[in-house]
Amino acid sequence: MADGNTIDPERAVDRINGVFGRHDGDRTLHAKGDFYAGTFTATPRAAALCRAGHLQGDPVPVWVRWSNGAGKRNPDKVPDVRGMAISFRLSDGTATDLLGQTSPRFPVRTAEDFLELVEAADKPWKLPLFLARHPGAVPSLVASARAKAIGSPYSYAEVAYYPIHAYKWISAEGAETWVRYRFTPQHGDRPAGEFKGRDRLREEIVARLAEHPVRYTLEVQQAGPGDDPHDPTSVWDTEFFDAGTIEVTAPDPDREQGGEVVVFDPTRVVDGIELSDDPILRYRPAAYSVSVGRRV
Repeated sequence: MADGNTIDPERAVDRINGVFGRHDGDRTLHAKGDFYAGTFTATPRAAALCRAGHLQGDPVPVWVRWSNGAGKRNPDKVPDVRGMAISFRLSDGTATDLLGQTSPRFPVRTAEDFLELVEAADKPWKLPLFLARHPGAVPSLVASARAKAIGSPYSYAEVAYYPIHAYKWISAEGAETWVRYRFTPQHGDRPAGEFKGRDRLREEIVARLAEHPVRYTLEVQQAGPGDDPHDPTSVWDTEFFDAGTIEVTAPDPDREQGGEVVVFDPTRVVDGIELSDDPILRYRPAAYSVSVGRRV
């Protein structure tokens, strides 16, 4: 198809399953992960820029899922992109989600190019050919290498995560600001013991939470003149500011029990936040819908 974002979502999921296999009950990507509970408390600066309910300064509950990026449940020692998804649960019953990954920005602009990258990354000999056809992906992959985005961290709690899409914040007065986010870990002592098993990242985070909460700073970057909020590969040079604290307090192992299916959707927003025209962002809900249908 001429438009790399009009690819049929069923076919897109089929192609990812072709790389990782189809695993009943699991997500198409980020198959291995677990749920945790906590709260988020916004700063006054965030409240001044955006009228969204979870940014007004009162603590709001959050659901958190730390995960590995692959579409199958590899041992945690296998190098991979890691994910941290957060659902902010507002008092009026609505919710809004952010999906962070350890890669600082997205390498491609279309769903078709992303599928080609997933297929190429599974076969090392294919990757140079992909990069030759898509030279624009190289800077993002270099940035990921510098950030050690694809690796085997000691802990989910010790790496930064980047929700790659931009969003429009609208203040109580109607002022508009394009923003991007970053989840930056706050210092926390490591738990006693060694964690070397197949599921060592989950074991480590559970042991850590038994000793103290895990805290992240939600950092926000405002678009500068000429910055493109609609391109997930674009680079912004403005500084980040502290928009609030995410405090993860305990495992939440029953979150998807009893037939419940939790979907973290980056297009789920509330009053005060609007979506960009980023084609990757706009494509994701359709693919998630297919994935959910196959899970249930």
